[in-house]
Amino acid sequence: MTSYAPANEQEAAAIVAQAAGRSEPLRLVGGGTKAAFGRPPQDEATLSATGLTGITLYEPAEMVVAARAGTPLAEVEALLAGRGQMLPFEPMDHRPLLGSTGEPTFGAVAAANNSGPRRINAGAARDSLIGVRFVNGRGQPIKSGGRVMKNVTGLDLVKLMAGSWGTLGLLTEVTFKVLPVQEQVSTLVLPGLGDAAAVEALAAALGSPFELTGAAHLPAGVGGPEPRTLMRVEGFAKSVNYRLGELRRLLRRTGEAHVVEGEESAALWRAVRDATPLAEPREAAIWRISTAPTRGPAVTAAIGAARAARWFYDWGGGLIWLATEAADDAGAAIIRAAVKAAGSGHATLVRAPETLRAAVPVFEPLPEPLMRITAGIKAAHDPAGIFNPGRMYAGV
Repeated sequence: MTSYAPANEQEAAAIVAQAAGRSEPLRLVGGGTKAAFGRPPQDEATLSATGLTGITLYEPAEMVVAARAGTPLAEVEALLAGRGQMLPFEPMDHRPLLGSTGEPTFGAVAAANNSGPRRINAGAARDSLIGVRFVNGRGQPIKSGGRVMKNVTGLDLVKLMAGSWGTLGLLTEVTFKVLPVQEQVSTLVLPGLGDAAAVEALAAALGSPFELTGAAHLPAGVGGPEPRTLMRVEGFAKSVNYRLGELRRLLRRTGEAHVVEGEESAALWRAVRDATPLAEPREAAIWRISTAPTRGPAVTAAIGAARAARWFYDWGGGLIWLATEAADDAGAAIIRAAVKAAGSGHATLVRAPETLRAAVPVFEPLPEPLMRITAGIKAAHDPAGIFNPGRMYAGV
């Protein structure tokens, strides 16, 4: 299988133009940490961004950082940490869940719209993404956005590229807004709650003025023997301590809470971010389900009544990580029916054997009108259909 690793954007554009002329499919990759996600590769040549490295812009005072797409994410995060700053959206590391190796790259964060627990407060990766450079399916270098938030006229290609999973173009450079690291980070832990009571408590806390930056619930047997409901509070120490006290008063009827800080708190949120409580057993299929937060317990109850499953909640109940046996369709029909019954949402198959990922739609199937729009966008950016064909939707 042919593998291309261009050293700059011009080389990438030439490779893509030649591939388009030959109608040669290209599988776009970064560090390879999410290679086991999506439709299994067929006979595509590989176009890697790993040769496109280097931080191209960092303005701490303006809180903006830009880097070429193949730059290791760890390199960018280390640079930011040295100046007391961070990426706001807490990108997930897929390696523990997928059992993959390699190094997460900066461009892949944008391509996957990779967002963790802080999304409920700071938004997703796309909300901090303010500029991109990419090569489209005609082999043309494209620039959209820049260094400030309000700089887009016409079609917002920046947001369109976020979460496109390499189906619209090869990202060559991305620019993100950043935020200061907070002085104190504390986690309020409520023990012993069932799913419905936990989501009710999270909803009350999120609806309060006390500003959570994390809201998760781990049922019994998921990450520990007892159920735990987690609420993260960040900011200046005086503010954090006041808000923790007020949250305790608000939730006093739900039980006696305790506070964890430092590495213990950080480890809890890394586990939630990376879905490590469900990483074992390795043979289980893993689903990522999005729904209305208050409907989360109803969705899991419907799935659990029909199929053996384990799960936990993030985003106040709006994000469900769920493990099922990788037999038959791994519960796809039951899971998607439960999401539909909830009134809104979608289910994505994040981990499964290749045979299952080839047979079951990995992404939520789109209604026909939305599929027409999706196919039209794909055709406009990649007329020869060479980029990651079928990775998100069959035939697109």
